Amino acid sequence: MESPEYRITLLLNGLKESDAKAIDKIYPLIYDHLRNEAHLQLRQERAGHTLQTTALVNEAYLKLVDQDKAIYNNRSHFLAVAALTMRRILISYARKKNAEKRGGKQPALTFTDGMAPYEAQIDEFLDLDDALKKLEALDERQAQIVQYRFFGGMNYKEIAEVMGGTEHSVRYDWRVARAWLKCELG
Repeated sequence: MESPEYRITLLLNGLKESDAKAIDKIYPLIYDHLRNEAHLQLRQERAGHTLQTTALVNEAYLKLVDQDKAIYNNRSHFLAVAALTMRRILISYARKKNAEKRGGKQPALTFTDGMAPYEAQIDEFLDLDDALKKLEALDERQAQIVQYRFFGGMNYKEIAEVMGGTEHSVRYDWRVARAWLKCELG
């Protein structure tokens, strides 16, 4: 019996071969993970927040499978790209809301996984994006690890698989990057 990870990898390979049915088969297998991660990102939003979990998942998924030359090596690689996609969607949303709300009270976003254990305003979310760009200039690997953990909810093993290296090195880089970001964000 094949594992769900292996089945997803086979279906992702079907995307490379333009197998239209693969898209329909992947979605139910990956949806719960993407939804959980999107929910973690949005769970403490203000009531009536316009970006809903399902919308974030659907938009990210459509961007992931609607790429002409998207090649995903395996489930972990797909989740890594999904993390980047969700980050881009959230940053775009925050910038749009920031422009709309300039000068007024901004809706709160909440960071998870201990990185920023406080409710952050959209400006702070944009500050995180700027800080990640600075970190990327200093250490691209650490910036990717933060992105995969924070936006993609990937575990250390999945990150090590995508990036190469060991779980231990990923854990170390995560701790260092997280500490640097905490200092950078003040």
